[in-house]
Amino acid sequence: MSRKNGNNYSVDLDIGTLSGHLWEAANILRGPVDAADFKTYIFPLLFFKRLSDVYDEEYTVALEESGGDVEFAQFPENHRFQVQEGCHWKDVRAKSANIGHALQKAMRCIEQANPDTLHGIFGDAQWTNKDRLSDALLKDLIEHFSSLSLGNEHCKADILGQSYEYLIKKFADLTNKKAGEFYTPRSVVALMVRILAPKAGETIYDPACGTGGMLLEALHHVKEHGGDENLMLGKLYGQEKNLTTSSIARMNLFLHGAEDFHIERGDTLRLPAFYSGDSLATFDCVIANPPFSLEKWGDDVWINDPYGRNFAGLPPAKSGDFAWVQHMTKSMARKTGRMAVVLPHGVLFRMSKEGEIRRKLLEMDILETVIGLGQNIFYGTGLAPCVLVFRDSKPKAHRQKVLFIDASKELKTGRAQNELLPEHVDNIHRWYEAYQDAEGICRVVTLDEIRENDFNLNIPRYVEPVIEEESMTINQAIANLKESLQAAYAAEDRLKELLLREGLL
Repeated sequence: MSRKNGNNYSVDLDIGTLSGHLWEAANILRGPVDAADFKTYIFPLLFFKRLSDVYDEEYTVALEESGGDVEFAQFPENHRFQVQEGCHWKDVRAKSANIGHALQKAMRCIEQANPDTLHGIFGDAQWTNKDRLSDALLKDLIEHFSSLSLGNEHCKADILGQSYEYLIKKFADLTNKKAGEFYTPRSVVALMVRILAPKAGETIYDPACGTGGMLLEALHHVKEHGGDENLMLGKLYGQEKNLTTSSIARMNLFLHGAEDFHIERGDTLRLPAFYSGDSLATFDCVIANPPFSLEKWGDDVWINDPYGRNFAGLPPAKSGDFAWVQHMTKSMARKTGRMAVVLPHGVLFRMSKEGEIRRKLLEMDILETVIGLGQNIFYGTGLAPCVLVFRDSKPKAHRQKVLFIDASKELKTGRAQNELLPEHVDNIHRWYEAYQDAEGICRVVTLDEIRENDFNLNIPRYVEPVIEEESMTINQAIANLKESLQAAYAAEDRLKELLLREGLL
């Protein structure tokens, strides 16, 4: 299949140019398409264009290597992904009518040609709905994407990946509350990954993986610390309930250059995707920001959970927070397993069923650290979240103890949203690593003391803020006294005048 580049691309793309261009694509959709649905269309188009451009590059290289052998250049072995005849970006671009139909056909064709890697990856967007997506609008959109080459030559994977993340955040900004279900501030993700410190060759699992940000950050952490990237092949695992979001996660990982990973669509609490025989699969690092206080999360299934995830008790139907905690602790590998989970503060002190589950988890001595974060740093909620860190086997020095960190002041105040900056992440991580008392910030508390507090983990019970009293010099005190005395004399004179005027003196 002969591929010829119809554009003259001469410069490498930087993040700013690419991000701006992608955002403009979303603006073309504005009007007929609701902002909440931008992601359903923009991400598949971006991915389709990337696949086609990379295919062209691979074709050109193979053609040169073979001295112009067209048949050789088309061999599947020469391509990471197969793009069949008639299903390339340029084939769709050549259409002037029924463009939505051509798009849908091309995407399905690519999915079928790559069943092991790209099955269902383009999601379920209704490209053929002309009331929403007219031919003119789709033509504009395709020409807009066509003006940039998204192959590796001009657009490196890390640049494309970062621009993709930029779009995810922009779409989260647009859709506000709904976005909170899948977007975690990257600074919080960075903090959690630094705490877990994944190493090359270890397995990493996110049971509520959203757009895959935590898995990517874990991969980035391994690379940044000199770990062999090849040892991470097949080591990333994620499950996501939402179809569009799970597709976005897969595209996100591919676009960042990740080659071999496992992202499954499905309801983790009702039907976990990863298991080994009759047991849940276990992983070295388990990390998640599950939906806060999820209702109807599957308590009816958990009464007789075949994986024994209700080992500490059945969480209430109106809040699935401790279902996630128990699922994740059950997913930790023996000895090496550690996990970090973001939850609402209520899990620290709510009583009844949750209080009982909390007691059992504490008695197992797997909770290592409780970190209270500041208010309004998450999309869609002004609530202050907390991060709980568990270890299957705590270091000897940490046993029968829990570290409490009050990081509620670690943020930059913003108009609409507060922000956890890199220096705040550095501070919190340093306190976590030190695992010792720091006045007004953190304290190592024994399980006996927690027991005396009826297993309540509310942070102010253990970490008292430092109240700074104003101090005054002697000269300032004397000056204040003189001022007050003069004011009192003036008031006395004024009173005398009033009494005289009224004939009372």
